[in-house]
Order: sequence, then structure tokens, then C-alpha cells
Amino acid sequence: MIFIIALVFRVKVSKALRSALTIGIGMVGINLVINLLTTNIGPAAQAMVKRFGFHLTVVDVGWPSAAAGAWGQPISSVLIPILLVTNIVLIMLKVTKTLDIDIWNYWHMVAAGSVAYIVTKSWWFSILSAILYMIFCLLIADWTAKDVQEFYGLEGISFPTGSSDAFGLLGIPISAVVARIPGIKNLNADAETIQKKFGIFGEPMMMGIIIGAVIGILAGYDVAKVLQLGINMGAVMMLMPRMVKLLMEGLMPISESAREVLQKRYGEDREIYLGMDAALSTGAPATLATGLLLVPITLFIAVILPGNRVLPFGDLATIPFYVSLIVARRKGNIVHSVITGAIVVAIALFMATDFTSVHTQMLQGIVKFPAGAAKVSSLDMGGNFLNWILLKLGEVVKSIGIV
Repeated sequence: MIFIIALVFRVKVSKALRSALTIGIGMVGINLVINLLTTNIGPAAQAMVKRFGFHLTVVDVGWPSAAAGAWGQPISSVLIPILLVTNIVLIMLKVTKTLDIDIWNYWHMVAAGSVAYIVTKSWWFSILSAILYMIFCLLIADWTAKDVQEFYGLEGISFPTGSSDAFGLLGIPISAVVARIPGIKNLNADAETIQKKFGIFGEPMMMGIIIGAVIGILAGYDVAKVLQLGINMGAVMMLMPRMVKLLMEGLMPISESAREVLQKRYGEDREIYLGMDAALSTGAPATLATGLLLVPITLFIAVILPGNRVLPFGDLATIPFYVSLIVARRKGNIVHSVITGAIVVAIALFMATDFTSVHTQMLQGIVKFPAGAAKVSSLDMGGNFLNWILLKLGEVVKSIGIV
């Protein structure tokens, strides 16, 4: 897909092939590091749940199960080409500057359409919901593109990733309020400041080791497993920026060529952003640190939050993606980002609880539920503000008989 896009923007065949393969290899590297993160944080979270005796009736099965449920609906097969055409039309009409080449994450739009189909059984409303979700993501990606490019150093890139955009849409205004609270507004704990104050103990690698060790202690691990978790999280913090840098080496020639082609055709002020996975944000230590700190915080919020029935589990390791736009807007301030993230997670848990019935119905017969779980939800889909709004719209449409 990326190779074809490169050719469309008049990149030489050899250069297009090299760029596409470099991006592919970069994504393999990023996925390897993400897998290191998830395979370590998942068991630690489960151990915390057992150790502290958390008892909630709905299990967060995580985005992989939500994605499988989305692809398993009858409507899903027609949505990808419809969404691709929609994106191109919106660019031509200058509604958006983002060309979403992150085809895998179209599952978020497919999920919105699938939820609409489950609620209304209407194909037209399902397609409309998926298109609306894409429009929201593209507009949010445009709105936050400057933050993404300046903070993460990703020139010409935006994040139309559904979960990051939904959490960012709520979190960015909340973070602006947090940043004005007396006593908190002057707290600035970005990665650079921490490194200056604490020397080697403030380096990203050491931050990962310390945070990983703390999570291991909370999980009740023995000394050996605490140290192992710490080293693995330090490895994530050190390796992820290198993987992102490799991917960007492949993206830059395409981004530059796309800009030149569009400016020649539409004028010097015409811009286009390549929409990529928010996983690229994990190349910043502040994003990973914020996400890791929110893992135990999210579990404790779930237990004390009145009305919540969702036990966070499957999506805990992907919290860094959810806070990526919040961290960028706060310019890496970990204190402000963690406070904002905690507030947004609390709201997401309410939405995920409300989403339980439809979420469970969507996954039945498609994925295997965790042992003892009769009902499921997720932070990624169920706690997603855009999905929740479209769910409520679908319920209204069904109730008044528009379909």
C-alpha cells in the first residue's frame, strides 16, 4: 500500500521500494517492542488484580478481541473500500489534510459501523457511522498534527488512530484545565527536566527500569521477577525510539514528495499529512512513562469508581497510545499528562460499562471470553468517546424508527 502511494506521489520506483520496505521493517521492529511491553505488563496487571482482590463483573478483553469482533460482522467487508474512497474525496474537497495510510487501524472505523449494525440492523446507518467516525478521526488528526510534528519530531505525520483521537478529544481540553490549577500548573516533569535533575536515574532507560520495578512490586513479584520486569521496561524505553527513527527514514522521502506534488498542483499553501499509527508516539519517553504510570492508577480507579463494573486488563499495555495526543499537547509534562490521563480513564470506564451489552453481543461466537467472564467490554472500543457517541446515536435512531 505504501509503495503504491509513493508511486502516486512520483517517487522513483527504486526509492519507493526502499521506503516501503524500510517502513515495513520499522513497523516489525515497533511491533516487537510493543509485544515486549504487552507480554510483561499483562501478567503484572493480572497479578495485581489477584493480589489486591479486585472483583468487578465485566472484563476488559482488550483491543485485539474488539478488532476481531469488528471484522466478524457482515458489514465489515464493504467498509474498507468505502472508507478509502471517502478519505480521498475529503482530501480533494480540502475537508482534511490527512491521508490515512494506516490501513490496519481502519478497524476502529469498522468497529463503529459494526456497533451500528448490531444496534439497528441497518446497513446504510452502519456505513454512515463508519464514515462519521473516519471524519472525526481525520479532523482530530488535522487539529493535533502540529503537536505531533513538533513534539514527536514526525514531520508531515498525523495520527488518525481512533483510540488516540477519542482520548485526545476529551483529554486535551481537560489537560488545559489541569495546567491552570494552582500548585499543579508550575509542576514540570518532562523527560529532559527529570534527566537534568536526577542524572543517570532520569534517563529514559532508568525511568523504564524504575517504573517497571514498581509495577513488579505492586504485583507481588519476587526480587528476580521485579528486576526482570524492570529491565524489560527499560529495554522498551530504549529500543522504541530507535525503531521509530528507522520507520521515519522510510517515511520522509514519501512525505517530501507528496508535499512537492500537491504544492505544484494546488499552490504553496497546500499541505498533506500522512496518517500513521499512534504507536509512533511511543518513541517519546514521556509518552511511555505516562502510560506505564497509569497502569496501576487505572486499576485502582476502576475499584473505587462508583458505578464502574469494568475490570481493566487487556488494554492496560496500550494506555501509552491513548495518552499520546495529551502528552504532545502538554509538551511532555508527565505530571499534567498523568493527572489528565487518570481523569479521562475514569470517564472511559463509565462509557465502557455502558457499552457492555453491545460489546458482549459483538464478540459472542467470535472470540473466547476469559474464564469466568460472562460479560466483556474494553477501554479501546467501549471506553472510546467517539464510539460511545455513535452508540447513543444508533439507539436514538432505533428508538424513533428512522431505520
